[in-house]
Formats: sequence, structure tokens, C-alpha cells
Amino acid sequence: MSASPSQLRHLLSKPGIIRSLGAHDVFTALLVQQAGLETVFLGGFGTSASLLGLPDVGLITLSEMSDAVRRMASRLHIPVVADGDTGHGDIHNVQRTVREFENAGAAGILLEDQANPKRCGHFSGKQIVSTNEWLDRLKAGLDARKNPDFIIIARTDSRAIEGIHAAIDRANKAKDLGVDVCFVEAPQSIEELQLVAKEVKLPLLANMLTGGATPILSASELETMGYKIAVCPIESLMVTAAAMKQLLKVYMEHGRVDRPDAGAMFNFTQLKETLGLDSISSLKTRLEGKS
Repeated sequence: MSASPSQLRHLLSKPGIIRSLGAHDVFTALLVQQAGLETVFLGGFGTSASLLGLPDVGLITLSEMSDAVRRMASRLHIPVVADGDTGHGDIHNVQRTVREFENAGAAGILLEDQANPKRCGHFSGKQIVSTNEWLDRLKAGLDARKNPDFIIIARTDSRAIEGIHAAIDRANKAKDLGVDVCFVEAPQSIEELQLVAKEVKLPLLANMLTGGATPILSASELETMGYKIAVCPIESLMVTAAAMKQLLKVYMEHGRVDRPDAGAMFNFTQLKETLGLDSISSLKTRLEGKS
């Protein structure tokens, strides 16, 4: 069922901004798709949290991440953009990462310039590799993709270490290699967001992390500024965590959860509909009709 990379490339060629949201598991990704968003983002933060119960500090492995891509992409008909982190090693590992993600059904990958072990882009203590080493990663990624429509997103975390002008310089050098999208992580003001949009002449991704280093703007505001993709990366995880905390609080206090103060819930029918139970249940009938 997975979407082809050409679907994402088509979205990039159309007017208007692409709204994406990070999904930390396949069920959340189904909700993203059913809401009408045209892409879903599979990030390292959400995957590390949901799969390992650990923070985004470079602990997720390539096999774990590619398996997560495969599970998600196989269940969706909208493109999955997946976080390749640093490429999980040197240029040979980068090539393997790109091929694994592409084979797993991703429509695009992010490759960043952090040093290993990497950290969430809004954590302190990040380190970056040299510009040339990052460009070599991107060259390796571009060379590895089998389908030219597979999207390579160049992410630089250099703003936090070297400043916004150095980050823009890195982004433009990535642009010259032929990457498809640039992502300057964690600009620290609206003015910096504007400067990136003005100086980097390539489709741009804006990461709208609630509570992060970057001011939050609406998708329409980002579009006016010149951005092509707006991502809310881990808000689904934040909402899930808050809802679960409230549910557990009510259960501990009252011994039951069928109460208004437990928070909004899907009913059982809605859960079955979201998961596509009817289409599975009808398989036997459809097969009998062909006999």
C-alpha cells in the first residue's frame, strides 16, 4: 500500500505548503492520514520513545528504524518521510541507510550534519561534523538512491554551534549538490526564519516543535515566508502522554475510567473503523463470492 516517492515529488512541485505531522506509531499515522494530511513524518524522537522508551540521543539502530519505516509505509497510502539521522556511520553506512529506507517504502529521508552519537535538534550539547564531511554524506545518499524521485532532505544543526549565517552557508552548499529540500534546524527567532527563507533558494522544511527553540508559526505564515514543508514533529507523542497521564490519574482515584474527567476517548466502534476491521472481516465473503 505504500506511497511511491513520485507522490512526494509531485507534492513538492505543486503550489502551496505541505503540512506534515510526526507519528510515533502506525496507529497515529493512520489518524494523520484519515485527517487528510498529505504526508507523515517518522522521526527518531518519536520512534525512540515509542519503541525503546528512551530519549532521542542516538540509541535507535538502523534496523529498528527501517523496520519502523516498513511497518508504517506498508499501512499507508500517503508518503512517509523518515529520519535518517547521521546515516548511522560513515558514507558506506549512509548508503546502506538510504537503500534500507527506500526498500522499506519511505518516500524521502533526512540526513543531518551532527556528529555521532547524535541528539535531538532542540537538545543542548550537540556537536556537528565539518561541512565537507556532511556534504560527503549527502553525496553518498544521492548516489545510493535507486529511484531518482526518492527525496533527500539535507538537515543542518549548525545554527546552535556556529550561528545562523554559517547554517545558511551550509544549506546553500547542500543545495549545490542537488538535494531536494533543505532543513535548517532550530532557528531562534522569526527574523532567523525569514533570513533562511530569503537566502536559501531551495524548498525548505520548517520544524515547529512546541516548546523548542524556534518560534511557532502557522502553516500559512510559513508559506507566506517561503517555506514548502511544515512539520509538527512530536506533538502526537505529547498529546498521547498528557491524555494517558489524565486517564491513569482518574483510574487510580476512582478505579474506573468511564468518566468525563478521564478525558476524550474514541469509542470502541471508532477504534474498529480506524483500524479497518470491516475490510478485514469482509475478506471471507469476498473470496467466497469468487468461488
